[in-house]
Amino acid sequence: MKILAFESSCDETAVAVVEDGRTVLSDVIASQADMHAVYGGVVPEIASRKHVEVIAALAEQALREAGCCREDIDAVAVTYAPGLIGAVLVGVNFAKSVAFSMGVPLIPVHHIRGHIAANYLAFPELEPPFLALAISGGNTLIVDVRGYTDMQILGATRDDAAGECFDKAARVLGLPYPGGRPMDELAQQSEGGAYKLPRSHVAGAELDMSFSGLKTAVVNLVHHAQQVGEPLDRAALARDFTQAVSDELVPRVMEAAHRTGRTIIVAAGGVAANTIIRADLEQACRQQGCTLYLPPLRLCGDNGAMIGAQGYYEYLAGHTAGMDLNAYATMDLDA
Repeated sequence: MKILAFESSCDETAVAVVEDGRTVLSDVIASQADMHAVYGGVVPEIASRKHVEVIAALAEQALREAGCCREDIDAVAVTYAPGLIGAVLVGVNFAKSVAFSMGVPLIPVHHIRGHIAANYLAFPELEPPFLALAISGGNTLIVDVRGYTDMQILGATRDDAAGECFDKAARVLGLPYPGGRPMDELAQQSEGGAYKLPRSHVAGAELDMSFSGLKTAVVNLVHHAQQVGEPLDRAALARDFTQAVSDELVPRVMEAAHRTGRTIIVAAGGVAANTIIRADLEQACRQQGCTLYLPPLRLCGDNGAMIGAQGYYEYLAGHTAGMDLNAYATMDLDA
């Protein structure tokens, strides 16, 4: 089964052709990162307009690179939630027109389910059940993946997402947007240990996380140093900040594994590309006897292939939509 998949939830327009949920025939992406870097973050209106400009040409490119014609496509999948509402609407409306014109089923896919499914493309042997640590610019979740479409949230951030926190910390340190990679590269230049940063605890919900206090602490620390003329070890602060984020994530997902008895853990989302978090996950899984799947860097960020992968399993579960499909800025993963 060949699925033409669309992803436009933020600032990447992505289109892919995926076969049987596991084989990527094509995966093309038009990034807007350079355009939004001027503003230090994504400007929703600009993102939406850029999606409109490129999505049709990307769809043609994806078909061409996959060696497919329109008659070869069996279904269309699209991210319908969550994300920047204008951006998501572009993908949903274009996907609806394509599915209607081709006369094939339309499959709605939750963006975070797609990130988790990216691991199916890299690891053919991976099957549920397992635990997923989904960490991105807009979401931070610990998910019990009981089946391909049966998922339960065990823990989540109460405020900022880990990726958003990275971007804000990077900006106050004078690093370019998006901040994930520059922060990672700067952190590698130090062993850290110079700055004491907070770790959160959510009483009565030990698997939940909070990053707003950490973000505020970094901003205040940098601003104070600037105001009083104190030297600032930027590399050490980047390292200590990243370690604080990892200390929020890794122990909680390991505690979730202990509680549920899961022995397989996967990471997903853009923040899963961070080298320190990846190393801490590997060490923790070795100590606890768990098998860890880390997606290759090319599958950590937003892409169309992950939507095609999850779309296949949504289709098998009978989750299709009509031409009244709408886009949503927020939606629970297990809704």
